[in-house]
Amino acid sequence: MEQFEINKTINSLAETISSFRGSLDLEEKETNIQEFDEMMADPTFWDDQAKAQDIINQSNALKEIVNGIQSIETQKENVDVLFEMLKEEPDEETEKELIDALKTLEADVTQFELKMLLDGEHDANNAILELHPGAGGTESQDWGQMLLRMYQRFADANGFKVETLDYQPGDEAGIKSVTLLIKGHNAYGYLKAEKGVHRLVRISPFDSSGRRHTSFVSCEVIPEFDNDKIEIEVKPDEITVDTYRATGAGGQHINTTDSAVRITHKPTGVVVTCQNERSQIKNREQAMKMLKAKLYQRKLEEQEAELLAIRGEQKEIGWGSQIRSYVFHPYSMVKDHRTNAETGNTGAVMDGDISMFIDAYLKYQMASK
Repeated sequence: MEQFEINKTINSLAETISSFRGSLDLEEKETNIQEFDEMMADPTFWDDQAKAQDIINQSNALKEIVNGIQSIETQKENVDVLFEMLKEEPDEETEKELIDALKTLEADVTQFELKMLLDGEHDANNAILELHPGAGGTESQDWGQMLLRMYQRFADANGFKVETLDYQPGDEAGIKSVTLLIKGHNAYGYLKAEKGVHRLVRISPFDSSGRRHTSFVSCEVIPEFDNDKIEIEVKPDEITVDTYRATGAGGQHINTTDSAVRITHKPTGVVVTCQNERSQIKNREQAMKMLKAKLYQRKLEEQEAELLAIRGEQKEIGWGSQIRSYVFHPYSMVKDHRTNAETGNTGAVMDGDISMFIDAYLKYQMASK
């Protein structure tokens, strides 16, 4: 890389980094962090555990931003020093070190820029992710199991914790449905990119004739809301509560009591299930929390649709429409139909490496605003 190109890249990155600092109001964030630290030092801090956890989450989110920009600025200073050294005394080793440092800085700036796109009101929340195979029996249910593994691998790689709230095994293989609670800062902000229908084309391992099959699984993603902060009233006469025996992966019984809970909201037809707790009472509490979250999300989407109608706008990608195709035969490709992002490395994708699709979606979403 010639010195002119290096200088051009450095100047471009400097402008981007400067725009970060100009838009983030770091002084206010540092002040807020100090205030949170003082709260956490109070002996009574953990008296209200829910409030304490909320403060910790807010503090960690601010620290991630402040530490991120400081790290990038430190890297930029190192690049500047190396560039000055190269100009004064050209040297292959210095040039290689500079180019490597520049590539790392570019990647970190891009990643930080993407995180800054997660500025939606609920992006920082935990995510509730549901998978529902379409028609196709065992073939679609197996595809659901493959997607479940993909999201579990993605969560592990990104430091998110996963709780299985409900798991309905397939008759022969795979799943009939699954509900996950994915915990971590910005979990919803990232995983909202996965909402929609996922299509698989492959030679079915369940077809003795070796024919090619197409399967569909719908993925629903909503934020986990703090029920104390959302205005949703669910009247007792609006719901039906059913209990049944909880089952685990492979159809093994978790316990021998009817502890699993299914709640149906009659006015909307929304159904939620929970079976991860041994206690029916706790499962009901979690199911009610999920129901309120779904109803609140539905309310937000209806309000957004009304605003778009007033403006005369129409979304290209609607709820439940096909968003991505996974082709295993006659060639290997995963393609997102919203952003046109694609890769031939289907193995890596199924092992949870879906960041390229999520990053492309975040950029697409920003461009659409």
